[in-house]
Amino acid sequence: MSRILVVDDDDQLRRALRINLSARKYDVSTAADGTSALTTAGHTPPDLALVDLGLPDMDGVDVVRGLRGWTSIPIIILSARDDQAGKVQALDAGADDYVTKPFGLDELLARIRAALRRAAPHPEAAEITTADFTIDLGAKRLTSAAGTDIRLTPIEWRMLEALARHPDKLVAQKQLLREVWGPQYENETGYLRVHLANLRRKLEPDPGRPRYLITEPGIGYRFTP
Repeated sequence: MSRILVVDDDDQLRRALRINLSARKYDVSTAADGTSALTTAGHTPPDLALVDLGLPDMDGVDVVRGLRGWTSIPIIILSARDDQAGKVQALDAGADDYVTKPFGLDELLARIRAALRRAAPHPEAAEITTADFTIDLGAKRLTSAAGTDIRLTPIEWRMLEALARHPDKLVAQKQLLREVWGPQYENETGYLRVHLANLRRKLEPDPGRPRYLITEPGIGYRFTP
């Protein structure tokens, strides 16, 4: 039974999440503010945390930083629709994903299941196969469904590799820039747009309606195999 910590100051939402998650056999603890959330997590470490950004005593980003100081559990942000800057800040602080309020329960449950699957120990897949191409991370080779090589530039390969090593996970812009270009390029978001457009032209059946390389506007990118 996975333990989930719900951190939100909305009493009605917190209660609804506790009831619905418990009904699906999760062990749920709740906290209405950041201080009690960090205390609860310290006493009974969760397997996953849902953290609202708008808490009464501290910013939800500070809760993320507090958890990241000692644990690598998945952290999913619960965020108001207009709080894009807060989402980016939380992802840069170590959050794994976010769900925008108001959200559907089915969406949240799917995000929770995916995050717990990613957190479970398993050997890293050396090869990722989609309907249109195969990525061989070990051989650093990309082939089409017909088996022909798809040529990428070194930058394009590093971008694809960085995303493919975290399938279905949101990778923040700054994290991707650090991994591909280095920490001094953290704010050069234009680089991402240019090279991602090139990748889509080479990989996507319809680059204008991407299936594999998904943009979360202003926040980051997902690779969905």
